[in-house]
Amino acid sequence: MDLEQFAALRTPEGSAALDAAARVAGGDPLTAAAALRSAGVPGGLAAAALTQAELRRRAAGKFGAAAGGMFLTRAGLEQATRGVVAGRRAERLRAAGVATLADLGCGLGADALAAARAGIRVYGVEADPLTAAMAAANAEAAGLADRFTVECGDATAFDVTRVDGVFCDPARRKAGTGRRIFDPNAYSPPWDFVTGLAERVPRTVVKVAPGLDHALIPPGAEAEWVSVDGDLVEAALWCGALAEVPRRATVLREQAAHVLTGGGDAEAAVGPVRRFLYDPDPAVVRAHLVAELARDLDGTLADPSIAYLYGDEGRPTPFARCLEITDVLPFSLKRLRALLRERRVGRVEILKRGSALEPEKLRRDLKLAGDAAASLVLTRVGGAPTVLLCRPLPA
Repeated sequence: MDLEQFAALRTPEGSAALDAAARVAGGDPLTAAAALRSAGVPGGLAAAALTQAELRRRAAGKFGAAAGGMFLTRAGLEQATRGVVAGRRAERLRAAGVATLADLGCGLGADALAAARAGIRVYGVEADPLTAAMAAANAEAAGLADRFTVECGDATAFDVTRVDGVFCDPARRKAGTGRRIFDPNAYSPPWDFVTGLAERVPRTVVKVAPGLDHALIPPGAEAEWVSVDGDLVEAALWCGALAEVPRRATVLREQAAHVLTGGGDAEAAVGPVRRFLYDPDPAVVRAHLVAELARDLDGTLADPSIAYLYGDEGRPTPFARCLEITDVLPFSLKRLRALLRERRVGRVEILKRGSALEPEKLRRDLKLAGDAAASLVLTRVGGAPTVLLCRPLPA
């Protein structure tokens, strides 16, 4: 899509095309395009409307009902913050006293809109003209154009003395190709500018990829990893006056938030395999807070390099899934196949850490038959390949 096509979507004819596209989206693309053309929608406008309808359908998982009125690009939707995460971040900024916020590289405006809803005045800066125009349209559609305004320009040139807080989500995909950028020095804005913001603005938050190397975390910053319903979705660096703890894992499940904090440098005790296994949430693992979780659960590791915890009791926790171990055996395909046949196991869930085995290949090789179900955990214990036969505990 280009600016001309976007402008066409903003006309009454474009709005009608969007409404028509929404009614046929999600089915066969050729059938949907034919339906719009038969309704008299020009080919170019029909294509643009159908693209928006499909992106809005996908965006519902991130933004809920608000997605139905948003303008989106594929790359922008991919990088946009989920609504529940952006909302929590906005509330934390407001609680920290941020009244005016610069969103440098605001993209489609997901974070800026959340901050505006929280009562913060937001000044967005976006380098791409089409994305900037869409962000402004999204602010208008949300009824927040008085609190969130967008300028198309260079984020590095914005006068940050105008605001008392900064949020920056540097682009981590290459323009034109959409390919992921793994080198922070190739982000836009560049990493040295991003990390330098904390020295210029006392309240700075930087959204980063969940796989960020801990060595890149600026001194004194709080690094937070966030998961939603078990999926690790992002990390953020809270700098200056916003930093509260060295490391934070935020686990969002069923609209409830659970937070685990710590130094990120502690080590959990190592011991034998015990009756229960805890599989920590990925936010806990990436935040290097497995030792803190082990302390809370009275758990130990069976291998110092594998983030599975073991305990004598099955304690409910939002920070890990708990399974009861029924059998522990050195990995042997022949022995495992015989055990599962003996137990009449025909369905298995396969989890793994520290194992090179391919789960789907193993599933085929096991030649399962039976009406029982089980969980298989492929791991290492004391450096030795090990398989644990487990049954999940009720949530």
